Amino acid sequence: MLKGTFPVEKFKLLPTPFYYYDMKLLQDTLDVVKAESGKYGYHVHYAIKANANPRILSMIAANGLGADCVSGGEVQAALDAGFPADKIVFAGVGKADWEINLGLDNDIFCFNVESAAELEVINELAAAKGKVAPVALRVNPEVDAHTHAKITTGMKENKFGINLSQLGSVLDQLKGMRNVRLIGIHSHIGSQITDMSGFRNLAIRMNEIQDDLAARGIVVENINLGGGLGIDYYHPNHMPIPAFDNYFAAVHKLLQPRPGQRIHFEPGRSIVAQCGSLIARVLYVKEGEMKKFAILDAGFTELIRPAMYDAYHRIENISSDEPVDVYDVVGPICESSDVFGKDIELNKTHRGDWIAIRSAGAYGEVMASRYNCRSLPKAYYSDTI
Repeated sequence: MLKGTFPVEKFKLLPTPFYYYDMKLLQDTLDVVKAESGKYGYHVHYAIKANANPRILSMIAANGLGADCVSGGEVQAALDAGFPADKIVFAGVGKADWEINLGLDNDIFCFNVESAAELEVINELAAAKGKVAPVALRVNPEVDAHTHAKITTGMKENKFGINLSQLGSVLDQLKGMRNVRLIGIHSHIGSQITDMSGFRNLAIRMNEIQDDLAARGIVVENINLGGGLGIDYYHPNHMPIPAFDNYFAAVHKLLQPRPGQRIHFEPGRSIVAQCGSLIARVLYVKEGEMKKFAILDAGFTELIRPAMYDAYHRIENISSDEPVDVYDVVGPICESSDVFGKDIELNKTHRGDWIAIRSAGAYGEVMASRYNCRSLPKAYYSDTI
């Protein structure tokens, strides 16, 4: 059974469960992102919601990327990690006043505005500070991302963004506002998208929106197409870096930017997912009447994606080379949904074996909880253990 390479002897000094990050793979991924986006002069902002680990953020900032934030806490985390304020974009349907004020006080690049009501509040708060807030209107483009229903964001039934039918009235509303300045149009259609047709359709829709703006005499400085590029959860060893070349090329082929416009993207998962693994140990192998259970010391408190989204992660026994057997891999949490995978082929597994749950660098550590009064997992790095 093909497995990833992990320093198991070094792991023996560390308390499980924990997150392990391959920092070389992260750097290799960032190098590809910069090279492929650089072909077209695109601007990339890392979506902090995927992983807010300070060490991860610092490396991404040091590579010159901007930050895409969806809370005041993320804006502060971006600033603390070294992201320049003029590369920080701030989205989210429910920005509290203090969060907006944080962005205003630090002169961030842009607020991605998701409703007419939010636009009014930003205008009021900016006026109180004697400032003019740069805003991009997040538009629901009515593009199907062909992804999981819980991570689709670009349809009119979703809570995000301004529906196309409402865009005209919001543009009219802007005319009477002195403390906001329209600098862009933004869209984000979803996450874990592996079918490039969604991105192609978004580029076409953006062209149509730009034509509508031009008819009103409006040309914006920035077009932001969000993120959403997926990864290969089934083959992390063969496909450690997503197809950024196809992603950026698909948009470049169809998008028709106006002269001087800057094009922005907000990838998250595709940058960090493959570099992270959740490392756990086997507490028990339970022989049921119909199943064998490999019971780990990690549960959905450490990685909630399988329980929340029925998500697949490749699971490997990295300390056994015995013949393969079949197990349900589960955690210790007092919930029936605490299952990482059913009917999983693992090298024969025993108490104390080391298990790697792969492709967990995105929406893993950042979504960990203390349910059942458990401790939050620690993180370790390939270049420091």
